[in-house]
Amino acid sequence: QVQLVESGGGSVQAGGSLRLSCVASGYIDCMGWFRQAPGKEREGVAAIYSGLTYYADSVKGRFTISQDNAKNTLYLQMNSLKPEDTAMYYCATAEGILSACLANLPTFRSKGQGTQVTVSS
Repeated sequence: QVQLVESGGGSVQAGGSLRLSCVASGYIDCMGWFRQAPGKEREGVAAIYSGLTYYADSVKGRFTISQDNAKNTLYLQMNSLKPEDTAMYYCATAEGILSACLANLPTFRSKGQGTQVTVSS
């Protein structure tokens, strides 16, 4: 099972930016980020499948997922952050190909410990 370690969360004002990082112990075709806010269901945020990227509508145009295969590291650049982006963010691997990778992240195969992102208005 792939081990995942996230970093980069924090507190920021609305309109600000954060970059999350996730170091993986191996390479998996389907990797990405999901988030969970208190009292809400998990939401797949961004996924990368064999170099192809997929985003939830709620973050499209603001978040960018990328991967450095040489470093086994996954990134999530988050710009124009909104208070509704406040959540625990998890790096995860999942089953599924292409867009199903994003849809399946909330029912992950493996995940990290999570990193908190808090956006104040």
